Amino acid sequence: MRDSGDRPGPPPDSPEGAADPAAHALLASAVDDWAAAIVANDAERIAAFMADEWVIVSESGITDRDTFLAFVTSGDLTHSAMQAITLPRIRVHGDTAVVTARITNTAHYGGDRFDADEWTTDVFVRRDGHWRCVLSHITPAASPEGP
Repeated sequence: MRDSGDRPGPPPDSPEGAADPAAHALLASAVDDWAAAIVANDAERIAAFMADEWVIVSESGITDRDTFLAFVTSGDLTHSAMQAITLPRIRVHGDTAVVTARITNTAHYGGDRFDADEWTTDVFVRRDGHWRCVLSHITPAASPEGP
């Protein structure tokens, strides 16, 4: 709850940290480029977006960078589609940024196809002038309620 003297914050869909539009542009581009690298199933390009300590958290637990990249390199994990269905919500807090979006993707793992509709949250840190992801978290999107 706000005190009467508080100024309202930015609208929910406007980027905070607008004082750093270059960071927003770099992060938005990185999200698109990372998705393209994943669909290309190119482990080297995928790794370029990850910090060494990157992990992904999903319903199956925590998977570290080396394990994830090994699945891609072996061909056990491939993606044939990945698309944001919402604009990314990008919030920059100094040298840390949080990017959240709803993503649909088609993956193949162990010969089985998986179609996913997920909310993703990626935490990036800026090191030596480059944004690298340290954490990805995926949550299945709720099915729309219908009649």
